Amino acid sequence: MNNLILTLQQFYQNDPDSFWLVFHLVCSGAMAIFFLVLIIVNWKAFKDVDSVREEKKDLPPSKDKPSIAEEVPDKLSLHEKIRLGLTKTRESLSNKLESFLSQYKQIDDELLEDVLAALISADIGVSTSEKLIEEAKQRLERSNLKDPALIKSALKEVVKEIVNKPLPSLDYKSRKPWIVMVIGVNGVGKTTTIGKLANRYVQEGNKVLLAAADTFRAAAIDQLGVWSERVGIEMVRHQPGSDPSAVVFDAIKSAKSKDTDVLIIDTAGRLHTKNNLMEELGKVKRIINRESDGGPHEILLILDATTGQNAVQQAKTFKEIIDVTGIVLTKLDGTAKGGVCIGICNEFSIPIRYIGIGEKITDLKDFDGASFTEALF
Repeated sequence: MNNLILTLQQFYQNDPDSFWLVFHLVCSGAMAIFFLVLIIVNWKAFKDVDSVREEKKDLPPSKDKPSIAEEVPDKLSLHEKIRLGLTKTRESLSNKLESFLSQYKQIDDELLEDVLAALISADIGVSTSEKLIEEAKQRLERSNLKDPALIKSALKEVVKEIVNKPLPSLDYKSRKPWIVMVIGVNGVGKTTTIGKLANRYVQEGNKVLLAAADTFRAAAIDQLGVWSERVGIEMVRHQPGSDPSAVVFDAIKSAKSKDTDVLIIDTAGRLHTKNNLMEELGKVKRIINRESDGGPHEILLILDATTGQNAVQQAKTFKEIIDVTGIVLTKLDGTAKGGVCIGICNEFSIPIRYIGIGEKITDLKDFDGASFTEALF
């Protein structure tokens, strides 16, 4: 240590300018290393928090301590809940239309451009928005109506026709077990929807079984397990990383032996490529079809309404991969992008079967196009 001090003193006496230059360089390097370590530590902490949030996102509220949403009595009708949930979308669309329609004296290109912008801002989508405007315009022209204020009511009629299509009847009592295959990307509320759907079937007096075939995420298996306990039903599960088809095979075998009415199968939502996802879902579907009576009897695609046009893109991707029979639109309450319902109904011949409009276990409701239209306008 003394030798080092003597060396530094000699260095300083012989060449003070070089000494201070080296001193500043050493200090700067030390500070750079310190801040780099600080950034790495904080980045890891943020990643850990995000990971915990992702894993807890689909967990149901604790059975011991109900959420505030469940402590409040459900006094609203379905129409009132949908209207309340679509408040932001209605403000983005209906109120915006009213704000500028009164400023025009005739229906011209400038007015229609403003209407188009309002429709797109509600996440209805460009092609669907253009279709709405064209059909509304033609209806007014056929009736020789030129009052700009009538644009809103004409749009409402067109929207109602698009979303209010009759749903194909599904008699789940006709097959036993009735097998529902649930697909969708991670984070859209897939596990929560499965839990709520299972509860609906249980409340109708059915014996329900869950299958945790999303074996690529340990958290997905655990989350589904919590829901199975909460609803009071059994679940077939294997170790994380195991073959999803093996889970499905065992689940069908268990459902048959235990006289189960409904089997709901969770599937992977995130694989490396579209081809991987196609191969995995196709394999699961083949196992179901081979081991059951014509299953899967329903293939439900879960979409998150808050993602807007991303939900439309997801529907396109999954439709190319597998024959989707119905769509569940989650998180419709409180989003300003509820117009995505219209775009989905317009672009795909896939019915929206259910909507998620709250946190309660009973807040998975049948989609009603007429109620949706009334709530939107």
